[in-house]
Amino acid sequence: MSIVVTGASGRLGRLTVEALLRRGVPASDVVATGRDVARIKDLADLGVVVRRADFADPDGLAAAFEGADKLLLISTTTVDERVANHRRAIDAAVAAGVSLVAYTSMSHADTATTILAATHRATEEYLRERPVPSVLLRNSWYLENYTDQLPLVLRGGAVVGAAGRGRISAAARADYAEAAAVVLTTEGHAGQVYELGGDEAFTLAGLAEAISAATGKRITCTDLPAAEFARVLTGAGLPAGLADVLADADLGMSRDELFTASGDLRRLIGRPATPLADAIADALR
Repeated sequence: MSIVVTGASGRLGRLTVEALLRRGVPASDVVATGRDVARIKDLADLGVVVRRADFADPDGLAAAFEGADKLLLISTTTVDERVANHRRAIDAAVAAGVSLVAYTSMSHADTATTILAATHRATEEYLRERPVPSVLLRNSWYLENYTDQLPLVLRGGAVVGAAGRGRISAAARADYAEAAAVVLTTEGHAGQVYELGGDEAFTLAGLAEAISAATGKRITCTDLPAAEFARVLTGAGLPAGLADVLADADLGMSRDELFTASGDLRRLIGRPATPLADAIADALR
């Protein structure tokens, strides 16, 4: 009766595997999958079952999911390939006879208007059409999307974006991973839709204030039109397509599409979500 975690070579997947082990799941009952199994060899050293899974390879997915009881489908990163990849993974899960598919979606995927939300909505719709119980983990933004950029912010003295006064319910990856582990190891989640996010939402201006407070350096907030923000991102070295997607995501934030007051994350993990100030302090250490 194994639990399969896709994308275990990524940060969210790895954290979920670690959370499952902390919750007492035997390592031999956890299957960590990824395209590059060399990156998760250390999990195999712990006794976790490691299998290669390439979402473009249906036969490989069938082998990776063999014997699975529950599956955590972590959304893939390449936006224009995402829906097709997810459909292949869902079909493989159905063929494997899993009892539950948990999918890491995005806040308000059913109503949000961003490019990212559209891919998640299409996946959710496909999953609902399949003959398998499912649960939707609609994650808001990651705090790490901002804390990973702290060196750049401190050099430039500004938080730059296109989110206006939109509220962002970001949470730490570890919090989302813990929520996924809870769903995979307890009952009563099939058919549920969880809107997951931090307890205290913030704006980009609030983010700048929090960084200022943590560092003693004055950090401003520069709000740009989305097209101009995309140009800033490409100027920093991001591919044009990704820059457009991220700028579009900020526009969604300006419409509160990454805001939630559901409290679902806090209830699932049984504690407060990681505060922004703590995430900044940890990143500065």
